[in-house]
Amino acid sequence: MKFVFFKKNQDKFIVNKIQIIKYWIGNKNILNILKNHDIKPETFVKKYAFNFYNYYIDMLTEKISIGQTNIVDEFITYLKSKDISFSDLFLICVGLKNALVIYTYDINEASLEIKKEINYVFENDFAIILQKYSQDVNTMEKKLNQTIELLDNNIIMTSTDNNGFITNVSDSFCNISGFRKEELIGKTHSLLRHEDTEEKVLENIYETITIGQVWEGELKYKKKNGGYFWVNLVITTHIKKNIIFHDYIMKDITSKKELDIQRITLIKQSKFAAMGEMISMIAHQWKQPLQSIAILVQKLTFKDDIDESINEKFLENIVIEVNKQLDYMSTTIDDFRDFFLPNKQKEFIKVDTLINKAIDFLSIMTKFDSININTKFETNIEINIFVNELVQVLINIIKNSRDVLVERKITNKEIYVNTFEENTSLIIEIEDNAGGVSEEIINDIFEAYFSTKSDKNGTGLGLHMCKIIIEQHCKGQLSVRNSNNGAVFKIELPLG
Repeated sequence: MKFVFFKKNQDKFIVNKIQIIKYWIGNKNILNILKNHDIKPETFVKKYAFNFYNYYIDMLTEKISIGQTNIVDEFITYLKSKDISFSDLFLICVGLKNALVIYTYDINEASLEIKKEINYVFENDFAIILQKYSQDVNTMEKKLNQTIELLDNNIIMTSTDNNGFITNVSDSFCNISGFRKEELIGKTHSLLRHEDTEEKVLENIYETITIGQVWEGELKYKKKNGGYFWVNLVITTHIKKNIIFHDYIMKDITSKKELDIQRITLIKQSKFAAMGEMISMIAHQWKQPLQSIAILVQKLTFKDDIDESINEKFLENIVIEVNKQLDYMSTTIDDFRDFFLPNKQKEFIKVDTLINKAIDFLSIMTKFDSININTKFETNIEINIFVNELVQVLINIIKNSRDVLVERKITNKEIYVNTFEENTSLIIEIEDNAGGVSEEIINDIFEAYFSTKSDKNGTGLGLHMCKIIIEQHCKGQLSVRNSNNGAVFKIELPLG
């Protein structure tokens, strides 16, 4: 079609485009559409109306073919982002056509011919716009449905209205809870509340979300079968059509929580095991003073039996000696009590002082069992550590060496403690001459509950806790290997 009549007046349409755009955007229907979709008229005019108007003029003056521009795609993308419906799209486009027609009356050119030309461009262009808009919406809906399906299958979530009634649940939530959607929708989260959940936690959740803030934390839910699952929960609030909704987005942390519970149980059990070791060591420490007290008491009895008078000086000496032994026993208890209290802060300590602390705790035991402890300090650097924890590790490893030396009835029992620096680490090696650890089990000895003690008194927690202390608390490494003599435990601690 040739646009003869429009071309005769094209200069007027170009010069007065502001007036025509005012006719277009000032229309009551157009203003309502913009308002309902939160579009400011001035923004719409500046970003899109002028370009779209120029596009229409170019088609009517035959500078471009109908639909031959990127402006249509940009225009559609913008309207789609504002959730414009097909009917609103029609009103916006027909509004521009009507504004052009109205202007023909202003310039006294409102002929049937020019109206036909304007209508022809509108009808053919709108058909293209409608087709593109439909395709774009269909593609968007398809992608949206795919996204919803992906979220439904992989994201654990529920939604509630402001009264707490569940309005939606994902398939993933149904899978983990054991409930079907129809069993949950319309109910409240009280159906899922676990009896372990404290009332103050629920109160905190309610107070937070009712003022529109985000709540985040860990929560324990009850399954349909009576079991439970733990989630990391984030609750957000949104408003749709003046209705308040709360979205519960969750991440399953059940395995992590169960691991934490197991770790706490292990720590408790290891403390009991450590207490048992402590009592055993105290018993060894007390053997000598108790024997001494027994001998002193026997002296008194012996004197009495032979009818010798117990003079004041003799009795005073006996009392002094008994008190010495009792003081020693009391000091031993205090030392062990202080040792088993956890360190609050790291301390600086020389390596030889650290090693000797552990050896002193075991001195009575090792002397009684005729065990020589040989130390070699190639470095005596000062390190910053939790002293009691590291001493506990040394005592445990040295005592394990003592136990296996005694169990295997080694004639010349030797334990070697060497220290040296390697790269940026302090190395402490503890070696015995008991023949080593069987290659079949050497990779298992740090596992919880694994014990090699033949008397079945071993808990299997000592070396496991040693590894935890060295690697988690001290950020070091604990390993074991066999030498020509026996087992070699290697402690690597970072320097600096």
